[in-house]
Amino acid sequence: MNRFSQQVDREIHPVVLAGAGPGDPELLTVKALRAIEAAEVILHDALVEQRILALAPTARLVNVGKRCGHHAMKQHEINASLIAEAMNGARVLRLKGGDPMIFGRASEEIAALRAADIEVVVIPGITAASAAASSIQASLTSRDVARSVIFITGHGSDGSLPEQDWPALARMRSSFAFYMGARHARAIAERLIDAGLDPATPGVIVTNISRPDERYRNGRLIDLADGIAAEDLTSPALILIGAAFDAAFAVQPARSLTCKVKVMG
Repeated sequence: MNRFSQQVDREIHPVVLAGAGPGDPELLTVKALRAIEAAEVILHDALVEQRILALAPTARLVNVGKRCGHHAMKQHEINASLIAEAMNGARVLRLKGGDPMIFGRASEEIAALRAADIEVVVIPGITAASAAASSIQASLTSRDVARSVIFITGHGSDGSLPEQDWPALARMRSSFAFYMGARHARAIAERLIDAGLDPATPGVIVTNISRPDERYRNGRLIDLADGIAAEDLTSPALILIGAAFDAAFAVQPARSLTCKVKVMG
């Protein structure tokens, strides 16, 4: 029997793309947990919590993530690895932080797998913006204040701040969630203020969302422009901007950014 015949005879299982949520293992969906427990090979993002990876003690773990400019694998290599592992008959799980369909390059992986005639199953996860809003107890939407929420990438493929229609954003009564935007907090604030958004608009930066070392800083848009909020923030951060986040000021309404460390049980 030649190599091709062996490959054809081997059962090819669907590749699962699952969201690991923001970090806390208790925020995994039941379906994601079952996928982790059933997987034989897990290709995971660098930011997936070790406590979550520990739920798969027998699976082979492959770190394919990107963090702080260091790429364990390029995207085309990840695609090729997913295909190769599946073609070898393994039960493959691609485990992504947050939700796989939000800034997770899931479309590229799905397209590659489909081109190889490999079935794909997608399991959603809790995205960072939802988890952060719950943590600071400020809704992403609020009647008569924020009737919509917009997820925006704060980090382009070349490391720069991607261009947006800033005047259009400034005119909207929306909440903004900037993913991966800590390095560009000052530029984000300056662009929004220059476009007409009130400098006193509430802003919150959250890092390590839902994890034991979660930190958040709340202030006003002008504070972000001064670069205060980005100081010493080395972890990937989410920036929330909008009138709905006034609720985050209920305890300390000072204009200058305050840093709070939330101790998780």
